[in-house]
Amino acid sequence: MTEDRTASAAPTGAAASERRITQRGLYFDELEEGVVYEHRPGRTMTETDNVLFTTLTMNPQPLHLDRAWSETTEFGEPLMNSMHTLATMVGLSVGQLTQGTIVANLGFSEVSFPAPVRHGDTIYCETRVTAKRPSKSRPGQGIATFEHLARNQHGDVVAKAVRQVLMQGSPGASGEAAGEQA
Repeated sequence: MTEDRTASAAPTGAAASERRITQRGLYFDELEEGVVYEHRPGRTMTETDNVLFTTLTMNPQPLHLDRAWSETTEFGEPLMNSMHTLATMVGLSVGQLTQGTIVANLGFSEVSFPAPVRHGDTIYCETRVTAKRPSKSRPGQGIATFEHLARNQHGDVVAKAVRQVLMQGSPGASGEAAGEQA
């Protein structure tokens, strides 16, 4: 949670001098390379999540939808759709890193799923900022590279992804602090 830097009227009944905090992500200049941000709470993945996501995305893979068929596989049960795992891993990072401060996702690379996610597993995620640089074409913004990692409740790595994002610099910040190219 970070202090809101925008002027706004106090809600009815609130004192004009009352300190208020609004949750948001970090601005580009607030990101620290090499720091690992842990995203909590975790998220328990349910069969309902799996069926809804799989059908919404038009993915008829029986490994996600057909319990009887899935029981005949080496896994012995349905597995979570890996795209749902990826989306949840990134989603768990939003409140802490990019809520209201991201301009755009620029791309994903090195996406992998080293172990399956099963119905009832809880995933916990963390993000390491591996690089950041001011945007050459967009003053006041910068490009950050995030390395996302998800583990299940047993500590097994179930997903990894490297993501590049375009981020806003802090309002009122100047020069390289806000992401401008020097």
